[in-house]
Amino acid sequence: MSASLPLIGAIEAGGTKFVLATGTGPGDLREVERVPTTTPAETLWRCVDYFAAAQARHGRLAALGIATFGPASVDPAAADWGFITTTPKPGWQQTDVAGAIGRALGVPVAFDTDVNGAALGEWLWGAGQGCGSVLYLTVGTGIGGGVVINGRPLHGLLHPEMGHIRIPHDRTADPFSGACPWHGDCLEGLASGTAMTQRWGNSGDDLPPDHPAWDLESQYLAAACANFACTLSPHAILLGGGVMDHPGLIDRVREKTLALLNGYLPEPRISLPGLGSRAGLCGALALGLEMVAR
Repeated sequence: MSASLPLIGAIEAGGTKFVLATGTGPGDLREVERVPTTTPAETLWRCVDYFAAAQARHGRLAALGIATFGPASVDPAAADWGFITTTPKPGWQQTDVAGAIGRALGVPVAFDTDVNGAALGEWLWGAGQGCGSVLYLTVGTGIGGGVVINGRPLHGLLHPEMGHIRIPHDRTADPFSGACPWHGDCLEGLASGTAMTQRWGNSGDDLPPDHPAWDLESQYLAAACANFACTLSPHAILLGGGVMDHPGLIDRVREKTLALLNGYLPEPRISLPGLGSRAGLCGALALGLEMVAR
């Protein structure tokens, strides 16, 4: 901990819980608290209450970083910047998150997706250190991805929606129609934890190492990584989320990705995140630090 570093508030906003902390870096995360994601009014009030108390104990925040589930409006010029927008989370559609918390606390707020935040945190402190560009892909209940290029998260018309790319689907080998309510057999529809449970009748946690699910899962994730390698040319591809906790899955994905690329491109670094389960929270902290450094 260093008194010379700015004190940042961090919120990892998830569909089941909000994780809150104050600190200056991964080695200085103070008073980490988990708040259930209930109604927007109750959840955001509890966030404001936490940070008001934290400021009373530790001093004023220089900024607050929010890394959120989405879809979310991340363009500062947009009228609905700081909103969670068309999420399927009941009650959270068109919810002003960044504005409501920022106004209540009177601090500047940085706002981005949880995966863009995680990519920034990994670039700054984790497995993406020293890389010009980092792609972070989380494989859990859903699939999402974020990209950081030269220290800045990638935005466009919206933010990357990497879980919804289309990948090859051999319906003879895998007749499962897909779990995505919007696109059916997109990447998320075929390779998310939800897809695995619906296809096999059990979650990945309950499937043995020799189950055919893992070969199919690594095949789909490798197809995604190969597509991202060709379109974004990242120096590092980091795969996190609960599904990636399965022993040996990252090695299968790496092997199959390199086989698909077939030597055409320089090999990107393909690994698990260096920050592990803290990637999202550290990403929120990194968003706040980036705002202070501008």
